[in-house]
Amino acid sequence: MPIETLGYFVLAGISIGSIYFAISTKKTSKEKKEDGDSKKESKGNDIREEKKPNNTEDEKVVEDANLKAKQILVNAKEDALKLKELAEQEVTSSRKRLIDREKQLDRRQTEISKRKKALEAQEAEIRRRKEKIAQSESEIEKILKKQTDKLEGIASMTKTEAKELILSNIEKTLDNEIAKKIKESEEEYRTKVDSYAKELLIETMHSASTDYVAEYTISKVKLKDDDMKGKIIGKEGRNIRAFEEATGVDVNLEEGNEITLSSFDSVRREIARISLERLLKDGRIHPARIEEIVAKTSKEMEKVLYKAGEELCNKVSVYNLPKELVTKLGNFKYRTSYGQNMIIHTLEETQMGIKLANELGVDLKLTKLACLLHDIGKVVTDKEGDHIELGAEYLRSFKMPEEVIMAVEDHHKDHPRTMIGTIVQIADSISGSRPGARYEDYENYVKRLKDLEETAMSFKGVSKAYAISAGRELRVIVNPEDITDAQAVKLSHDIAERIEKEQTYPGTVKVIIIREVRTYSTAK
Repeated sequence: MPIETLGYFVLAGISIGSIYFAISTKKTSKEKKEDGDSKKESKGNDIREEKKPNNTEDEKVVEDANLKAKQILVNAKEDALKLKELAEQEVTSSRKRLIDREKQLDRRQTEISKRKKALEAQEAEIRRRKEKIAQSESEIEKILKKQTDKLEGIASMTKTEAKELILSNIEKTLDNEIAKKIKESEEEYRTKVDSYAKELLIETMHSASTDYVAEYTISKVKLKDDDMKGKIIGKEGRNIRAFEEATGVDVNLEEGNEITLSSFDSVRREIARISLERLLKDGRIHPARIEEIVAKTSKEMEKVLYKAGEELCNKVSVYNLPKELVTKLGNFKYRTSYGQNMIIHTLEETQMGIKLANELGVDLKLTKLACLLHDIGKVVTDKEGDHIELGAEYLRSFKMPEEVIMAVEDHHKDHPRTMIGTIVQIADSISGSRPGARYEDYENYVKRLKDLEETAMSFKGVSKAYAISAGRELRVIVNPEDITDAQAVKLSHDIAERIEKEQTYPGTVKVIIIREVRTYSTAK
């Protein structure tokens, strides 16, 4: 059954049901009224007259309901017709789309068939060409075989031998070319590297250059008059002995109106100088006063050293070092190496190290530490040994990074183990070797080396002695017939002891005894 007809019957049923409900309602009301009226027979005619108008109203309601039902049916028919038209339009549109889709499929099927035929034709052509190429290759191989046979007969060698000969010649040619290219590249690389290294070093030296005046530390105190010498000496020399014991320096009063103070420890010498000046100014010179002044000056000196070390660290942006280590760096203020003040040398070297580390991409923090602490062993005076060994041992006690300690150990070696060690070595060499940085009187230098050698030669059994490394090392060669191994140990100790007592020198002197035994025989 069509949907529009079904809708029509549904609407009609609804309308009829509504009419029936209205009529039923009216009838029920009418029956109730009639039952009530039958009980009241006394009213008679009046009641019957009132019932007539009610029948007329019922008919009117029925007519209205019929009209509404007819109107509803008309509206339902119109809606049903509209629905029918829409359904027919939809069906027509669907049929049209299906027809178009079928046409597209037919066209695609036709195209596919054409492409299939074209591909089959191409495959047939490819097979034909492959067969032709295979045939041509077979003919070429036959021709090459004939030519190879002829060449082997002419050259009197097989194909394998000829191949090896050609490859050998090519290899030699390539080796020559490769070697030539490598050499050219190396030369170009060396030229560029040398040029860049020179530019880098020049720029580094320029950026780290400081106004420098060489300092030559000879601690002397001038006297106003010669009478002051008597006060300094005291009764039976007790004042001068007390002063030397309290300060640990030697006092020389033989040079006119000046007092010369000598000591290997520059800080002690400075404490002695300040203490002596204060004693001369005060005028009260006796053992108790000397001890008091020296103790007070020593305490003040600790503050001065810490402040000097702190200023050095702040200038190169190194912070949070142990207080003892900062104070030890402050000792550089009164320490010189060949006339070059150590605190200026360390500052200059650290600035150059920072520049080199930035350019080379090396760890900046470790480089600064290594440059700052590379000569710390020179102010470690409570132990004997080379400043490199003393410095490394001292830094290990503070648990410094191993890279820093390795740089300190290697900064005087030809080939440092790390890049940081190389930077420290380069910066140290530049700072120490540039013109005007260091100075030592040539005559005094030669005399000091000669005195070291003469001291060694004065011992029995010594055949030769050589002072090397600017007097830091004394190599003594002994006669094996005169000196045994056990005696060689004692001899090195005796020579070192005499040098300590009789000579003045910067740093330490290492005495090395060389005892060599040679045996020979002559064949006749």
